[in-house]
Amino acid sequence: MSLFKNLFNSDKAEKENPNPLPWKQLTTVSQLDEIVELSKTQTLLIFKHSTRCGISRMVLNRFESGIDKETPDVMFYSLDLLNFREVSNEIASRFQVMHQSPQVLVIKNGTCVAHGSHYDILEMEIA
Repeated sequence: MSLFKNLFNSDKAEKENPNPLPWKQLTTVSQLDEIVELSKTQTLLIFKHSTRCGISRMVLNRFESGIDKETPDVMFYSLDLLNFREVSNEIASRFQVMHQSPQVLVIKNGTCVAHGSHYDILEMEIA
């Protein structure tokens, strides 16, 4: 058990990445309307992931450590797929992007302008 605790322990991830991104939690379908409106003036990023998946955790950690945290024009949203599946389904429907996990969608002017899943997330150009 301690092996898994060491591999997937969120405290360890926080120590490795002491300055995480300023994530806003995406928990309701109504927030998607806000995201569409906000995306008219700035770029929004939605990171969809399973909080119990080791691959999702690893990709999230690598994503956070590889992105410029001082990007003023990007707002970051995180979606826990396990607890908010209906929000994930609405994202897939509204932005016409097939659900995957982990997955990143970049929203600008009310539409998804880029998306990637799994390890492709680490290669994405957010700006």
